Amino acid sequence: MSAAAPSTAPPTPLDERAAEAERSVTALFAGRLGRMPLTHLARIVHPAPPGSRTFGGLRGAWHYWWQAHYLDAVVDAGLRSLRTGDPAGAEARARQGDRLLSTIRLRNRVRWVNDFYDDMAWLALASGRLQDLHDEIGRTARGRRLRAAGSHLTAQLRSAHTDDLGGGLFWSRDRDFKNSPATGPAALHLARLGDTDEARRLVDWLYARLWSVESGLVLDGIRLLGGEEVLVPDVWSYNQGTVLGALVTLGDDQSLARAAALVAAVDARLTTEVGGARVLRTHGGGDGGLFTGILVRYLALAANVPALDPEAREAARRLVTGTADALWTGRGSLRVAGRRDPSVFAVEPGGPAPVPPLELSPQLQAWTVLEAAAALR
Repeated sequence: MSAAAPSTAPPTPLDERAAEAERSVTALFAGRLGRMPLTHLARIVHPAPPGSRTFGGLRGAWHYWWQAHYLDAVVDAGLRSLRTGDPAGAEARARQGDRLLSTIRLRNRVRWVNDFYDDMAWLALASGRLQDLHDEIGRTARGRRLRAAGSHLTAQLRSAHTDDLGGGLFWSRDRDFKNSPATGPAALHLARLGDTDEARRLVDWLYARLWSVESGLVLDGIRLLGGEEVLVPDVWSYNQGTVLGALVTLGDDQSLARAAALVAAVDARLTTEVGGARVLRTHGGGDGGLFTGILVRYLALAANVPALDPEAREAARRLVTGTADALWTGRGSLRVAGRRDPSVFAVEPGGPAPVPPLELSPQLQAWTVLEAAAALR
């Protein structure tokens, strides 16, 4: 253990909810890659469709960025274990995170690099948090792999930050679209690394080119079509989350003022009413099944920042707890032979629990939301 162990407390009901979500997602989706020992990855669907021949995940659809968010959730669980006085549980999750990170690289054709810069930004963020978990428990055996992942991914993100369109990150190697999904998480990653100047330039570009004065929200991106700039005005919840995370991590007065205004805009425009409470809207399945979970992660981060405006902190807390409560209340269960029945969470707060086949992304989103609620101070 490290010399300065974090303070601990017995598990709360919110911790127990998060633990149930972890258990359920793990039971339904987690497993080896093929039959290879010491590998760990999340399946995309449970159960596998009849006649599918993925060979244990070796073939078929590959969702690099979903696995990055699975890694983030594993780290959440490890930090929860530390909070609740379970260092052995934290170490087990750190080992699980190591296996997952190495398996992501293996499944990605033995490389960290991906065609999409936002994908690499998500993995950079998650691997950085895994390093934080190692530091908390004093476990350094896998530091070399973590440093390799961080250096490769960070270099890729820096290469996508160019002067085209005035700044920001390209979304993919096609280099015809600069957007919030790549720029927001990259700004947060660089801020966490201490490169606040570059992180602030990215945030300033987002506010100059993609922030909507009318809604107070961050728009999707700008495409280059035949030499012309074409604004893509879509609003997605996860873009607000990563920008919010970058702002509160930077922590200067301007960034905190922007963060407070962004929380207010999310509260006003990205919510709905469920059971008399305002909760966050979701975006269905597929990639959209993760979007609101990402926003909730960074609302919880903002709620725990003492320097943020108190009204913004309270609004962020209310949105996190309301969304978590709605997902928890509406959960169902699934019979799995030989195991305790895992919980199944709705795709949207207040909606019905889905029936098989189940998609990973909304279930992982629910786990992320419940971990965020448990982490509120």
